[in-house]
Amino acid sequence: MRWITLTANDGHELAAYRAEPAGAPRGGLVVVHEISGVNRHIREVTDRFAAEGYVAVAPSLFDRVKRNVAMGYDARAFAYGVLLVRKLDWFELMLDLGAAVQSVALNGRVGMVGYCFGGTVVWRAAAHLDGLACAVSYYGTRIVNFVEQAPRIPVLMHVGRRDASLPLEKVHEIGVRYPSVAIHEYDAGHGFNCDHRVDYDAKAAALALERTLAFWRAHVG
Repeated sequence: MRWITLTANDGHELAAYRAEPAGAPRGGLVVVHEISGVNRHIREVTDRFAAEGYVAVAPSLFDRVKRNVAMGYDARAFAYGVLLVRKLDWFELMLDLGAAVQSVALNGRVGMVGYCFGGTVVWRAAAHLDGLACAVSYYGTRIVNFVEQAPRIPVLMHVGRRDASLPLEKVHEIGVRYPSVAIHEYDAGHGFNCDHRVDYDAKAAALALERTLAFWRAHVG
């Protein structure tokens, strides 16, 4: 596990946390952080995927507006994260994600997974970014704002039935519009995968991880 520097096609340099497997890699993964940045939880997630055999990298997508963002999950951190997200440019986000994809592409096919803010980012990446084999979205609240942007690769979505920020009727509309998108619902709230949040649900998190790993094996390696 180590921090590296990525360079986007426009010359912007951003930090990224990279973790590598002990043996020959199955492929590469890009982990897209929550609104709290590349914090301890996201680094743990990246390490976990590396332990499953993938070269995993978590780019710091806030670096264009604020470097070294790694926050917790209290109200103050959330409010600050919202401000940072509003300053981001989607075209530049795709450039930064492209650099992350290229950094692991030599290891085989590349998948992408995102959480919360990152869950929306990967939806747009699935529609616009080249070099991806598949994408996984965990509770991507703002996907409903970009539902007309059709994914070009296999997509798996994890959503909580008690997530007030992502109403199930909107999720079901996505499923009707894109029947090829695999959507799994859990009796949980927003952020159920994160064991640093009050909404953490161990049962839901374990099942979602099992399904995600099966998805990686099918589409990445």
